[in-house]
Amino acid sequence: MHVPLWVWALVLAAILTMLAVDLFAHRRPHEVKTREAAVWSAVWLALGLGFGLLVWAGWGVQRAGEYYAGYLIEKSLAVDNVFIFALIFTAFAVPRAYQHRVLFLGVLGALIMRAGFIAAGAALLATFHWVLYAFGALLVYTAWKMYRTRNSHADPAASRTWRLLTRVVPATDEYHGQRFLVRRAGRLVATPLLLVLLLVEVTDVVFAVDSIPAIFAVTSEPFLVFTSNAFAILGLRALYFLLADLMHRFTYLKTGLAAILAFVGVKMLLIDLFKIPIAVSLGFIAAVLAVSVIASLRRGTTRVPAPLAAAPTDHRTHPDPAAAMQQHHRPTGLAAADRSHEL
Repeated sequence: MHVPLWVWALVLAAILTMLAVDLFAHRRPHEVKTREAAVWSAVWLALGLGFGLLVWAGWGVQRAGEYYAGYLIEKSLAVDNVFIFALIFTAFAVPRAYQHRVLFLGVLGALIMRAGFIAAGAALLATFHWVLYAFGALLVYTAWKMYRTRNSHADPAASRTWRLLTRVVPATDEYHGQRFLVRRAGRLVATPLLLVLLLVEVTDVVFAVDSIPAIFAVTSEPFLVFTSNAFAILGLRALYFLLADLMHRFTYLKTGLAAILAFVGVKMLLIDLFKIPIAVSLGFIAAVLAVSVIASLRRGTTRVPAPLAAAPTDHRTHPDPAAAMQQHHRPTGLAAADRSHEL
């Protein structure tokens, strides 16, 4: 698949423009309501699906199918990420008015880090064929781990990353609006909002360890891996505000995600023996997602409390997030996104 440099430049410029528009639209701190989140989610979804049509026009139906399969994988895993972000924001009592800024910067950092991961992954696959089998085995193991922990939930306050951050980064005990740094006794110190942002970034790195190999299972083209990843996570902020309060209803989501990861893992392991057509992969992923969501909604029962039920909604400085997080009792031992790695 030949992609001219000007196409790469145009796509990157479009992504930066979309980020700038989103930042301008949310330049003032406010609580994002469901209607606003639904509109933005529709916009990001239309852009992601529309880009697939451009791929279809430029490189044919096969490449478009690979893009859509990668997009669907990343979008489905992003739903799981939403729940973890909700747990983080609730555990550290981040006011809703400030959550969008954290997610915006988190997505910006995720785009940069994932571009590096994708470049490294593409280079490894081009040099060492056996990496395909390593990726496949990782995805199968991740699927098994996700299925085993489908009914357990992470505790960000007990994570190794949070304990390390609080030891090495001097920080205040209270929020100061949307500020990440404040001056105390003549020196700059972090606010809890900066620590939460760092935790979100580290969490996304762990997510990428699972999601990027999964996309390489459906396409080996770096352009398609990057664009499907980028357009899927660009809508993560809006998806968070749309679904976070409803995540407790998706009872079978993790089971469905585990099935998808297992499928793409097995596909990678069998790639030299039997190549599963992209249409079959796309159909399987879409069908599993649809069944898991519909089954969850039909069940209509909850296994966990809504993660944002106690999140603060006012715009004032919220005192002592460390004390606030102790009010949320959950099992300890953070397995990031309930997947395969502990932060």
